[in-house]
Amino acid sequence: MARMSFEERIAARQASQKPLKEGRVFEHGPATFLFVTLLVFVFVIHVGGLIVMMAMGMH
Repeated sequence: MARMSFEERIAARQASQKPLKEGRVFEHGPATFLFVTLLVFVFVIHVGGLIVMMAMGMH
């Protein structure tokens, strides 16, 4: 028995799954997590830098 191609395996898996509900599933969840994490990181670094500058008497 020959092994199914990659595309055939994906199609078989998708056919066995129930369809997604409209508006309930966001396909880019990992990208959203990474984006929000990066925004929080930049915000924390920015506020930390401001606090350090204020403590040193700069503005």
